[in-house]
Formats: sequence, structure tokens, C-alpha cells
Amino acid sequence: MEIDEELTLKKIQIFLAFMRCGNLSKAAVEMQISNVSVHKALHSLENALRCPLFKNEGRNLIPLKSAYVFEENSKKIVQDIVTTVNKTREAAGFAAKIFHLGSLYSLTVTTLPSIISGVKLRRGELDIQLLLSSNIDLIKKLKETELDAIIVALNETTSGQEFEHLPMFEDEIFLAVHKDSKYVGYDEIDLSQLKDETFLTLAKGFATRSDSDIVFEKANIDPKVFLQVSDIFTLISMVNSGVGFALLPGRISSIYESSVKLIRLKREYQIKQEIGLVFLKSKERDPNLLALIAECRMFTRNV
Repeated sequence: MEIDEELTLKKIQIFLAFMRCGNLSKAAVEMQISNVSVHKALHSLENALRCPLFKNEGRNLIPLKSAYVFEENSKKIVQDIVTTVNKTREAAGFAAKIFHLGSLYSLTVTTLPSIISGVKLRRGELDIQLLLSSNIDLIKKLKETELDAIIVALNETTSGQEFEHLPMFEDEIFLAVHKDSKYVGYDEIDLSQLKDETFLTLAKGFATRSDSDIVFEKANIDPKVFLQVSDIFTLISMVNSGVGFALLPGRISSIYESSVKLIRLKREYQIKQEIGLVFLKSKERDPNLLALIAECRMFTRNV
């Protein structure tokens, strides 16, 4: 059977409001339309269904048996549509019960715990799943909508026109040395003097690795790299073991602070790393994302 084009969801909602309220005026108030609009919608439904729903008794519309049958089944239709819309929005990542957040290992020290706990206070029912990886990998997963948002280093990898950015704070890159290193007493160091030393680095794709490469180039160093690792905690642990030196962001200073020292680089080798929230413009109205944005702004004000 072909459905008449006059049979619309809006008219069904007006009909259900009338059945709940029992008269035109109350239904009009509920739907925020005029009495005439309610009457027209009900009459149009009868034309679309090709059967009467009401009888007239004076100025009142009295529901027929057909109206009660239509009411019962229309409630199911409206509920099914609401469910369909919610499931569709969840599939697209809008107001889903699970929020997929990506970030850098180094941000788990202080930044992420504060932000995630704040989001949980705002949206207690939300299950936040955290993925830690490199800048490049997280950007790729964000583009493919495997992640809802990422908190990463803002650089050339995050410059796509499809992204929105919320800068949060800047961090400085330091030289990390073991407490027994001959350089431990330095407050500032000329990196060019370390061209014969052994270094440890993160793998390519990590923001700190990219920044380290820039610093090495500034210092005209082709570093002797003993080992590349895939997370910053392993890197710090290796420095702590006295295996070699590394260039690391200041935010990790609390890790092994009794055995690893961060030394500021001379001005000509200094580099800043900007950390921020990145998300797709197409999701900027998602309630879960709005809660995360609010917490990131709160964090930024308190840095």
C-alpha cells in the first residue's frame, strides 16, 4: 500500500497531543501552534488515512474506535523513530554512551586525569575509552572516525581543514640525563657539545620525536641513536638506567625525578610544543564533545 504524502510525522505528533489533551486548545498549547493548525492537521490525517477518526458533537471532536487504534499504533511508530534517530546518532558518535578519546602517553601524567575526571562529573553515564599512541596514528584514527577527539601536539599533522582546534598549553623540550651524568650540574646546556653522546628517541610519528629532530638539526648534530622506543615511559626508564640521553617535554618531570634531571637547552636550540584538543568540525555539536571542550577550557585556565 502506498502511503499518502499527507501522512507526516508532525501530523501524527499533533494527533497524539490531541488524544492526550482531549481538546484543541490544550493540544495547541502543547504543540505551540494555533487551534486552527491542530484542526487542519487532524482533518488532513483523515484524508490521508481515507477514513474518519472523529465525529462532531457540537464544537467538540469525539474520537471514534479508529482514532484509538491509530493512537495505539502511532505511539509505537513515534517511539521507533526516536529509537532509530538515537541509534543513528550513536553510530555517528553523537551523544553515544561510549566516548573514544585519543592522546599522547606523556599527557597521562597530569593532564588527562584532570580532564577525564571533569568530564565524568559532567556526564556520569559516559564510558570514556582512552587510546594512547603517536600524533600521526591518532590523527589517522580521528579522520576515520575511530576516535571522537584527540589531545595531542598541534603541528603540521593537525592542520587539516576538517579539524577544529582548542590550544591548551605550551611545553618546552629539555635534555633528560641520569643523575650520575657529568652534565647533571648544568642549568642550561649547549646541545652541540653532545654530538658524540648516545641518544635514545621515540619512533617516527611521535610529536616529541619530530621536535627532537628539529632540535638536533638546529644543533647541527647527527645523533648516535642507540635505541628507538614506542612510548615515552620506556624512554624515560632507559634514561633512568643510564643507557643514554633523550630530549623530552617538561610535563614528564615528575617521573623518576629523583634519578633523571631535565636540563634546559640554550636559547638557540629551545623549542616549544603546543598541546591542544582536536576534533572534527562535523561533530562540534555533540553533547559529549561539548563536555570535553568545557573541561579542556577549564584546564587551560588553571595551567
